[in-house]
Amino acid sequence: MKQQEIDNLRTVMEYEANRTQPPKGFPKFPDLPGGRYTDQRFFDLEQEHIFRKSWLLAGHIDEIPEPGCYRLWETAGEPVVIVHSHSGNINAFYNTCSHRGAPVVMDQSGQNARLTCKYHGWSYNTDGELMAVRDPEDFVDLDFSCRGLQSIRCERFGNLIFVNFDDDAPTLLEWLGPIADEWKEFQFENCRLAARHSFDLDCNWKVAMESNTEVYHVKSIHPETVSPTLDDRRNVNTLYPRGHGRMVAPMRKGSMRMSARLAMMGEYPEIETVGEIGRTCTQSYNIFPNWVSPLGPFGIPPLLFWPNGINKTIFETWTFAPDWGDLPAPDTWTVNNGENLNQVLLEDTEFGEWIQKSLESHGFKGVPLNYQEARIYHWNQAADQMIGLENIPEELRVEQVIGDEWIYPNDPRVELAKKDLAQSAG
Repeated sequence: MKQQEIDNLRTVMEYEANRTQPPKGFPKFPDLPGGRYTDQRFFDLEQEHIFRKSWLLAGHIDEIPEPGCYRLWETAGEPVVIVHSHSGNINAFYNTCSHRGAPVVMDQSGQNARLTCKYHGWSYNTDGELMAVRDPEDFVDLDFSCRGLQSIRCERFGNLIFVNFDDDAPTLLEWLGPIADEWKEFQFENCRLAARHSFDLDCNWKVAMESNTEVYHVKSIHPETVSPTLDDRRNVNTLYPRGHGRMVAPMRKGSMRMSARLAMMGEYPEIETVGEIGRTCTQSYNIFPNWVSPLGPFGIPPLLFWPNGINKTIFETWTFAPDWGDLPAPDTWTVNNGENLNQVLLEDTEFGEWIQKSLESHGFKGVPLNYQEARIYHWNQAADQMIGLENIPEELRVEQVIGDEWIYPNDPRVELAKKDLAQSAG
């Protein structure tokens, strides 16, 4: 992060700590319609437009480290096989044979020179090309060149593997926008996969995700875990294009970061290029649609939230970290190698089922968000833009009230803070 942006963040932190109302000119949020959490129509629109048009984290190169290695990935609701090609590429294909639609891979992971359908023996190379069929003499004019596996867009950010089902989507770097530059200091290309676990939650996926995109709940939900260390009143939310967001909240003076404790206990290696903000603050990003992650000098631990029905969520916890050598693999989010979520995440998720019951009751109409919850409203605006306002029933739409003047690199709070400082000095 450039020094000017660091200076601006520090200035806005003090502005946030001293303000007595939302920034001048910041829009008032209309209520989010309650049906966005309970209405099957909106859920179907999310599936069709959001999860089929966004870049989704699907894996890490450590899961398919050598040519011929493959891994099944079905979390997004489609049968996908991700393959490390002998040509060096990382490819993604529908796990669907071009003959009769049977899967070409049935094991969760493995390594083979070819992907061979067990139904009739059609085989494909790791670039998806059809190489051989059983009893070829019984086919007339079978054109191998158009019978390969159907590919899915697949790109990497460092060692992370993303897929996108939309052929017309922007590139991954275009999708991330300025965040890709901010992430360079965290060396995604050098971080190994240390942990990956999955949990089932009984609530709409957005209910689970939203608790990780605001600090308004910290004093209530995390009074003994997060609140003593996080200076929530100096938290700075930043809104990015495409629905992405960032929070930067400094650690309270005299507190000790959990990641620092981990390093002291086990002498884990650091990402030496991490800058001042990453070392002294919680620097966390939500990447549209379903990624939330703090980034720090000891690792990158994404949380991913996948819809598994209108009131069910698959909750994935990941940890990426510099090579830990002979030390135990670090795991930011779980205890006993995925047996349970850690205390902070238990606090975040324990109310999900109760919230869902309330959302489905006749007593719930909508959500009146405040300024601290701006990233949630920003996400919903972006969701409607991706779905297409014309495709959404009127009673389920959100009003597009956050204008470009509040979207990075714009931030009126910088000038507001400087004016406040000048008035104080005068």
